[in-house]
Amino acid sequence: MAHPDLAVSNLYVEQDYRLYSAQDHETWSRLYSRLLPRWERFGKSFSEVHAGNCSSLEMAQRIGIWLFWRIRRVFLGAYARGTNKSTPAGGINLQPGEWVEVEPMESITETLNESAHNRGLYFTPAMRLLCGEQHRVEKKVDKIIVDGTGEMRQLRNTVFLEGSLCGCACVAFGGCPRGEFAYWREIWLRRSAGLAAAKPLNTESWHIPERVMSTTGCVEKEQ
Repeated sequence: MAHPDLAVSNLYVEQDYRLYSAQDHETWSRLYSRLLPRWERFGKSFSEVHAGNCSSLEMAQRIGIWLFWRIRRVFLGAYARGTNKSTPAGGINLQPGEWVEVEPMESITETLNESAHNRGLYFTPAMRLLCGEQHRVEKKVDKIIVDGTGEMRQLRNTVFLEGSLCGCACVAFGGCPRGEFAYWREIWLRRSAGLAAAKPLNTESWHIPERVMSTTGCVEKEQ
């Protein structure tokens, strides 16, 4: 288990999923209970400005984005919502280094339910901006630890893409400064040929520990 003195953004578990016990879950739950309660999350937005992490204008833009999507969801429902009661599972066995193209919105919507989730994973409004773009697979994601509960969950057919980060401005008040990768189902992607030599591998890409990640609230329970 990760050392308790590590920063929140570096909370990773390096152990066999089968060895994750109820005691481990209890420990992680206590740890995450020390994270910011909801009312303090609003205050952190202003703390970021005061600390110089972002400008007042940038924070105002983040809050405006959050407010827009919040209101839109109330009146029009979740963005990209589908009609599925049970969402499809699909995988193409992607490996790190492979090039993929993000499917168009029409295809992605067909894999989502009425709350814009595919087997519990939320397709955020910000992810629509990558539709039609080509990206390299950064890493496969097998297991995560969920913020707020400390629960470990197993993921299937899910990857990170280079350059695809979740700022969370559309789902979290004031955004999220951690700069985590967005989670992509393989069913939302297709292999793209002929790009292997087009761009060199980004050797300065963030190091992401294998197998288990700490995740934001953008990920819900795998179904």
